[in-house]
Amino acid sequence: MKPVKTLLAAALMATGMATAHAQTTYIDRDGNEYQFKKHWFLDVQAGGQYTLGEAKFGDLLSPNFQGAIGYQFSPIVGVRAQANGLWSRGGWAGFRAKVGDKPYNATYKYKYVAPGLEVMVNLSNLFCGWNPMRTLNVSAFLGGGINWAGGNGEVNNIAATLKNVDDYNLEYLWQGKKVRPFGRAGVDVAIRINNTLSFMVEGNANIISDKYNSKKAGNADWYFNALAGVRINLGKSYTKRQKPQVIETQPQQVVEPAPQTVAPVEQPKAETVEVKKVEEIRRDVFFVINSKVVAKAEQDKIKEVVDFLNSYPEAKVAVTGYADAGTGNNTINDRLAAQRANAVVKVLTEQYGIAKDRITSDSKGARVQPFAENDKNRVSIVIAK
Repeated sequence: MKPVKTLLAAALMATGMATAHAQTTYIDRDGNEYQFKKHWFLDVQAGGQYTLGEAKFGDLLSPNFQGAIGYQFSPIVGVRAQANGLWSRGGWAGFRAKVGDKPYNATYKYKYVAPGLEVMVNLSNLFCGWNPMRTLNVSAFLGGGINWAGGNGEVNNIAATLKNVDDYNLEYLWQGKKVRPFGRAGVDVAIRINNTLSFMVEGNANIISDKYNSKKAGNADWYFNALAGVRINLGKSYTKRQKPQVIETQPQQVVEPAPQTVAPVEQPKAETVEVKKVEEIRRDVFFVINSKVVAKAEQDKIKEVVDFLNSYPEAKVAVTGYADAGTGNNTINDRLAAQRANAVVKVLTEQYGIAKDRITSDSKGARVQPFAENDKNRVSIVIAK
């Protein structure tokens, strides 16, 4: 069934794209870090179904139930195995085989159960970033499965009373049990109650063979489900770490001891040797978010360090890169902090010719935050002494 294959292919593409952009770390306002954890979940739902057809809208409504078990691979992508079923309906409203015939009305129902597999994409996390404390989460899903139908006796009894069943489009009249593939797409909205439980509502559209409702229409049959229920997380969905340690670093000043007072003694005049006072210099080279490029406005700070190193040939310089804890995750921040340190080292060596043996570099990622203000931690701290 071509539409079903198309839906499944789209679901696989959505899985790959969403996984590539998954963010698995969240930092709250207090600086606490939350790390996403893969977990199972369970859905229990009930609602109603509308089966597309020619009868009145109310005559094509029926109750509906659904149960599912799923696995959340990332904040964005999950997979759900579900089983949906109870009744579907069909019928006519004011049908005439030919002009002059008396209008004919009829409705009938038949049993079905439809197990399937769906790929779910959390749109809230995809576009707004993962937040385990978010109250409202909207997800879209695509998938398909097998519709097993039976209990089609009502329409068969109707056909037995008709002079010509073909007049009423019953060219696909079936008996016994029938198995047909179906495709599904839908949206669910989950309202978080606590870490374990969410209230959820769902709407889905299902496409299936034209032979589903026993009538020949020349196009696929459809049924639509509206459901409400609960989602239960089976196990922890995240781990929590306390706020990273904040260390305010201050440049150290080298204080020369005061010279001792000695009583004057007449001695021959000796040659005076000037001794330079060796101090320490610190410059903080700041970066914009998600950047490893030294901005022009920060270049003068590096030049001041270079002037100090040229004035004191025995001095060495240490460069330490950082990233802010408020964005990204540890994998991203570790890489970014190292790149920021390397960017400063590159300016020192390639632009100003400072020998590599006078430079040491390190990076702390976002695990250590030298400043209390989050954005200032996108920095390389340069200390020469």
